[in-house]
Amino acid sequence: MSSGIWVLVPAAGTGSRMGADRPKQYLSLAGSTVLSHTLTRLLNCPKITGVMVGLSADDAYWPVCENELTISAQFKGTYIGGETRAETVLRGCQALLEVGNERDWVLVHDAARPCIRTSDVQNLIKTIQQNNHDGGLLGLPINDTVKRTDPDQLVVATIPRAGLWRAQTPQMFRLGQLLQALTLVENEGHEVTDEAQAMAHIGIQAVMVTGSEDNIKITHPQDLDLATRHLEQQKQEV
Repeated sequence: MSSGIWVLVPAAGTGSRMGADRPKQYLSLAGSTVLSHTLTRLLNCPKITGVMVGLSADDAYWPVCENELTISAQFKGTYIGGETRAETVLRGCQALLEVGNERDWVLVHDAARPCIRTSDVQNLIKTIQQNNHDGGLLGLPINDTVKRTDPDQLVVATIPRAGLWRAQTPQMFRLGQLLQALTLVENEGHEVTDEAQAMAHIGIQAVMVTGSEDNIKITHPQDLDLATRHLEQQKQEV
């Protein structure tokens, strides 16, 4: 029997760097919310068994987003996330075990990456499954010269860029192993910024799969304009 392929979208964050009156995943983007665009892309991906969204316990904006979606059988509902991304994903893995099993795959995708291309998601899944990798993530090789600075922003080192990547999402791993890794880092008090970092704590290496430049993460106000342009360009490519 083939393994299920689930998607978790942690959307419990506040997005404070945006300086907006609501979390950034609920800001308006090309006629819908950012999160609506993200979920629509994921729900339209072939091979996806189901999608779940992790929300804050006091989320007041989800009903607006839900009304914008064309709910399909792949949408498996929401769950209450935690105070950090890692905690929200951990709770999502626990929720998925109620409908799936430990050998299933889970893709974790940022709520604020609304320009994700279905073709990139499919390529990630294909690359990992056909090559028997333990997991992997989308990303882009770094082409710029990289500098390290001190607290006063004075350059202290130039970092060789060979082998350096900018990490994106989705990030894809076995459900049981991701649950194990996130439980470990929580119990030991480690801070991790993505799933691949957590998986390294249990000795699992992720493969980097080349994604697209337009898979941006909305972090600052100007990113909304850039995302709008990317969405329009993608429409023209179809």
